[in-house]
This record gives sequence, structure tokens and C-alpha cells, in this order.
Amino acid sequence: MTIDWAAVRWVVLLVRLPSGPSRHRVAVWRELRRIGALSLGQGTWTVPDVPVFADGLARAVELADRAGGEVVTLDASGRTPADSAHLRSLFAAARQEDWAEFLADCGKFEEELAKEIRIAKFTLAELEEEEHSLERLRRWHRDLTARDVFGTADAAEATERLKQCTAACEDYAERVFRALHEAPEQSG
Repeated sequence: MTIDWAAVRWVVLLVRLPSGPSRHRVAVWRELRRIGALSLGQGTWTVPDVPVFADGLARAVELADRAGGEVVTLDASGRTPADSAHLRSLFAAARQEDWAEFLADCGKFEEELAKEIRIAKFTLAELEEEEHSLERLRRWHRDLTARDVFGTADAAEATERLKQCTAACEDYAERVFRALHEAPEQSG
């Protein structure tokens, strides 16, 4: 599918919040970051105008309203092809940073499993912890995939790495169950 980048529409939010307490600014900032919005400057955020962002934008507006702030929401597009290309580039760079962080966490997960195998820590408690970590990676992958609406190159690598993490966790689970079900050695 070819995307006509000049035709991509953007939602721009202009957010104004009271100076205190800071927890309100942090809550709005976290919600916008969670959905993958780009900060264009103090209180100015943007996302592509696609349905996947609608609920998060509504939550951010609601948080700002509850804090006594205001949000002005604008529909926008690049005025020139260069403007469109610049927004696309900023958005793609943000998604690449997201995927790089995800890939780094996949590496940490695999290292943790390798360490547990190396020291022969084959317990149900450890397996449960590793399964929780894998589920966190799966949720994160789903979230990143949803917000990577233009499909950056790192998405395919991240999908493959998640499959490798899943296989590594399955291997570790088999080792745990084998260790738990092996008959104790008989002394002769």
C-alpha cells in the first residue's frame, strides 16, 4: 500500500494547564506519550488523524479539563510537501526510538533467561516471573504496533524478536518442568 504523505491529516492539540499542581501536567503528558503523540513544543502535540489515537486523545482532553485547563484541537496537514515530509520524519523517528527501546528490552529478557539457565534456577516462581515479563513485552508490542500506523522498518525486526523471546521462554518452561519432574537420583 502506498501512502500519499501529502494527504495525511494530523490532529494538533494545544494544551494549556494551570501551573500547579504539577501532577495534572504530568498526567496529560503521560497520556499523550503513552499513545505516541509527538511533542512539537511547549503544550503542542500531534498525531496522525487515524482512529487508533482517538481514545487516548479524548482521555488527555478529559484530564486537562479536570485539571481546569483547556485544549484546543485542530485538524492539520502540511502546508507544503516539505512540511508533510518533516512531520512524517518526526513521527517515524519517534516510532524508531520506541522500537529500539523494545528491542533492547527483548535483549534483556533473553539475557535474563540465559542467566537462569546457566545457574540452573528452574523454579515455578522464576518461570512465573519470566512469563509475566514476556506478557509485558507482548502488550508493549501490541501498543507499539497500533501506534506505528505508517509501519517503520524496525517493526518487522521487533516482531521476529518477540517470537524469539517466546521460543526462549517456552524452552525455559520445558527445562523448569523437566527439573521439577525428574526423579531424584537413587544412591546405590
